[in-house]
Amino acid sequence: MISGTIDTIRIKATKELNQSKRAELGQFLTPSVIAKFMAGLFKKDYNTPIHLLDAGAGVGSLTAAFLDRKLNGWNANHDIQITAYEIDAILLPYLRKNISEYKSLLSKENCVLKESLLNLDFIVDAVLKIEKECPPVFTHAILNPPYKKINSSSQHRFLLSSIGFETVNLYTAFVALSLMQLKDNGELVAIIPRSFCNGNYYKSFRKLITQNAAIKHIHLFESRTQAFKDDDVLQENIIIHLIKGAPQGKVIVSRSTNESLNDFTENSYPYEQIVKPDDSEAFIHIPNLKENLIENSDAITYTLADLGVEVSTGPVVDFRVKEHLFMEPENGTIPLLYPNHFNGKELDWPKQSKKPNAIALNLDTQKMFYPSGFYTLVRRFSSKEEKQRVVARVVNPEMLKSKFIGIENHLNVFHSAKKGISEDLAYGIAAYLNSSFVDIHFRSFSGHTQVNATDLRQMKYPSKNELSKLGKWAKKFKTFDQVKIDEQLMKIL
Repeated sequence: MISGTIDTIRIKATKELNQSKRAELGQFLTPSVIAKFMAGLFKKDYNTPIHLLDAGAGVGSLTAAFLDRKLNGWNANHDIQITAYEIDAILLPYLRKNISEYKSLLSKENCVLKESLLNLDFIVDAVLKIEKECPPVFTHAILNPPYKKINSSSQHRFLLSSIGFETVNLYTAFVALSLMQLKDNGELVAIIPRSFCNGNYYKSFRKLITQNAAIKHIHLFESRTQAFKDDDVLQENIIIHLIKGAPQGKVIVSRSTNESLNDFTENSYPYEQIVKPDDSEAFIHIPNLKENLIENSDAITYTLADLGVEVSTGPVVDFRVKEHLFMEPENGTIPLLYPNHFNGKELDWPKQSKKPNAIALNLDTQKMFYPSGFYTLVRRFSSKEEKQRVVARVVNPEMLKSKFIGIENHLNVFHSAKKGISEDLAYGIAAYLNSSFVDIHFRSFSGHTQVNATDLRQMKYPSKNELSKLGKWAKKFKTFDQVKIDEQLMKIL
């Protein structure tokens, strides 16, 4: 049933959904091949009563895949109970019909299927149960949660805060609440965006996972557009399998380009390669098939603190200071640098574009500026088509001839106590960050095009002396040539 009928129903139901409401709810229904793979990750030797949670069930693709395993003899001597949440009333008739058909099929196998199909907001109901200290009842959870940011003033944010959990997206809330309601040794399988693997916003979610469950399997879809190709989902998705309270062992990491899984590969890795023991941020690394020389090098072990360097997000948020912006520099202004001001290795300023080139220097703005000096800047956002995630450039003060510099919020800036760093070090950090080795390493923990200051702070670097030597070498060239940089960096690695 799962391979054909469910997909037809899913596509039909998707067309019936209110598209604006669908965007509001973050709804993306699961293709059958993915659902089958997800259900197949649960332990094969399970032989005690099952109570399955499907939070955000849609038309029932995931529950159907789970019940197909039951029909094939899994958990043969036990009845099964399902609790499925679906907030959209349009999808409930499809869900009921599908569960009813499985109920009939299972009854022929002398198995009783008990279902509770709830047209409720899962977050509201789950928080209520947790606040009442209801004991965990679920043995399994399978979910494709909604992908949508949670407004800081929303009811969901308030409810989650009330139980001590802070997050910024519905998908992490769904997974966290599902994990909280699992019994010990209960299993959870979810398909979610990879964005939680790094960044400060998802730190509490990563901590919750790593402190309360064992990570057993991670599957990576290496194309941004294929896991939900019918729905124009552009996030890089993963499937994660967790076991609550279980001892942590090796982690299976598998890959495929798209939902067909026809190029499926898998490897097993020590947990310490997935979550570094000394990483206070608990970044989740997904090993790259290309060798991660940065991670394995004895020479790349220094933190930014060791270098006497800090990294911060550019302090000038342009829409908040509109009245102080100038398209061209003039008396009483200083240079304002955007990502588009960098061409080749250094600055292209001022530049004819839609962006301002200057900002007024006055009592309202001066606290935002850096004094003249050498700085390394990294773009916070890159397009998905670009070869490199990390793009670094150098501010050369000789090209600006200003006592102060404004750095816009779409840039990260490397500095020393809000002042410039040495010229050689600035060029050395930029050359290092522009290497293909850093690109491979960065992709192991980041699945999106944003480069946060937290990401750059978490990384390891060569020594200050080695970076300065690299910078002295890099200054000889007009552009940052990745091939030449890689060749030079190999001497350090």
